[in-house]
Amino acid sequence: MKATSSHCRFCDERLEHTFVDLGMSPLANSYIGADKQNGMEPFYPLHVYVCGKCLLVQLEEFEKASDIFSDYAYFSSYSDSWLQHAKGYVEMTTERFSLGPHSQVMEIASNDGYLLQYFQEKEIPILGIEPAANVAQVASEKGIPTVVKFFNVETARELVGGGKQADLLVGNNVLAHVPSLNDFVAGIKVILKPRGIVTMEFPYLLRLMAEKQFDTIYHEHFSYFAFQTVESIFAKHGLTLFDVEEVATHGGSLRIYGRHTEETSLAVTPNVYDLKRKEEAEGFGELNRYLSFAEAVKETKYQLLEFLISAKRKGKTVVGYGAPAKGNTLLNFCGVGKDFIDYTVDRSPQKQGCLLPGTHIPIFHPDRIRDTRPDYVLILPWNIKDEVMSQMAHIREWGGQFVTPIPEVKVYS
Repeated sequence: MKATSSHCRFCDERLEHTFVDLGMSPLANSYIGADKQNGMEPFYPLHVYVCGKCLLVQLEEFEKASDIFSDYAYFSSYSDSWLQHAKGYVEMTTERFSLGPHSQVMEIASNDGYLLQYFQEKEIPILGIEPAANVAQVASEKGIPTVVKFFNVETARELVGGGKQADLLVGNNVLAHVPSLNDFVAGIKVILKPRGIVTMEFPYLLRLMAEKQFDTIYHEHFSYFAFQTVESIFAKHGLTLFDVEEVATHGGSLRIYGRHTEETSLAVTPNVYDLKRKEEAEGFGELNRYLSFAEAVKETKYQLLEFLISAKRKGKTVVGYGAPAKGNTLLNFCGVGKDFIDYTVDRSPQKQGCLLPGTHIPIFHPDRIRDTRPDYVLILPWNIKDEVMSQMAHIREWGGQFVTPIPEVKVYS
């Protein structure tokens, strides 16, 4: 399927090929205050393209990143499993790269200090770079030094001019959020010390396609990466990816390790060659592989609607758990509102009392589930379903069941 659009944010090729079209959707993190529930709400096309030249999967930019991320509703520290992931990362990198009081660790999109706090406990100098002032304030109140800026070449030069360069630069779930990819990666080249290392984590396109994770697509995620594509982007800016590993977070992510291309003391590991061979074997070097995704998405939508219609016809009550961005893509694309889901709950006080964008499903404290004793709890952040099912195990007291929607509807007793 071809469509007329703009140009690739990496190679500037004209975008003509549709990866998937999820219709019109509001910004996934634009939660609505109860006092504004009757106001107008902007919807934008959630139409994803794949570049016919470099194969980067991407969305057009409808809202500037400064408007989306300057005041943000996502706080990393509300997920216990994510904190454990961060702590494990700190232990691993501290040992692998011999980090200590002599080192400088920086994190791009450092959020509320969820990760840097563990480096700080080891007395390793840290600096967060976070564009959302409300989130950065929480980090600062924890004693995490944080610069409130978007990261790019200009920010990198300012920091270097102030005597700040990174031995380790961390970026978890930020690369996909960057509309100006070339400016961002060029900034990494500037901020790294000559022997500095960058690691980035982002949802892996192969897992997104294999598990039909279309709900991880939303306007805040401008790009979706296979390894071969992200390798090309970093290489263009003088950075070599010398290692890579698949990690379980967010339904399946990649963690890449990069260095200056001219710094050859860290050899490229077999992991890099193995993953590139895997992608080639699965057809990710060919445009047609990307064009097969749209039909799989429709089947997942049909399954969820069939389950919800059947449950409601039997007089069952269904509520949600969580108010993640991915849940808003899922619900809006599937046309699921308060007619199917009575409410959802979330541990974040910043979301409680608000409404989900588009669907206007109300968000409450998790205690609401015990009070109302629903038949089904639909876990919207399905990537942390084990954590949620452990926290909410008491629903089994009244015969309640958990449901996950991706990659297909599954009910857990």
